Amino acid sequence: MGLDPADETEGAIARGDPRARLAALRMRLAPPAGERDLPPVLPLGVPELDGHLPGGGLVLGPPHEIAPAEPVDGVAALGFALALCARHLAGRPGPALIAAAPGQPLPYGHGLAGLGLDPARLLLLEAGSDAELFRALEAALHARALTALVGLVRDGLPLKPGRRLQLAAEGSAPPLLLILRPAPAGLPNGAATRWRIAAAPAARDRFGTLDRPRWRARLERCRNGRGGDWLLEWDHAAHRLHLPEPLAGDAAAAGRSRA
Repeated sequence: MGLDPADETEGAIARGDPRARLAALRMRLAPPAGERDLPPVLPLGVPELDGHLPGGGLVLGPPHEIAPAEPVDGVAALGFALALCARHLAGRPGPALIAAAPGQPLPYGHGLAGLGLDPARLLLLEAGSDAELFRALEAALHARALTALVGLVRDGLPLKPGRRLQLAAEGSAPPLLLILRPAPAGLPNGAATRWRIAAAPAARDRFGTLDRPRWRARLERCRNGRGGDWLLEWDHAAHRLHLPEPLAGDAAAAGRSRA
């Protein structure tokens, strides 16, 4: 009759077998099965949206691709990307890099502050080409010195640069990596999510002044998650995305009706 493997292991430990002692120590220190290899994420603060994302937020490290729904929505897509950057920086120390290929708009101080971004925490890079931009992002990922990276590309994110960025992001303390590309430049790549952003009428305060920007955000692709479509509102003071109040009320009522 053979011995139980656990009995053999305990016997080896009792005999002082170093390999058995090391294996037993690894088993004791290993996290529970449900907690292993869970990458860090950035929750967006909207449960209806975070529930579609693996781990409840944007996975840190691999690139996330953001595109305007139409060419005229380029400013809206840039605002959405910078709002995500602002949310990430609000909870972590360290600077961020915004790198732009030729012909792509670089944000200015007043506009950044209006989205809740401190210009003093931002590094701006005007790259000579998309290839130069990807090299700069890859080097920054390897250096692990920046909290967030935003790349504004001219021709999209091809598969090879996307894979190189994904590999460079592997390891501890990965940053948030966002790639903003033109509307028609969809290419197969290694992005963890793909977003389409359209402008929506902004919220106004009681004086009729523009108060909070809004976007129609469509999650077209999400690795290990689900797509969806939302109207989102940005609160620059709280660094949070919201559903506009009527929509949030409808969602809450729907949740109560299902309970």
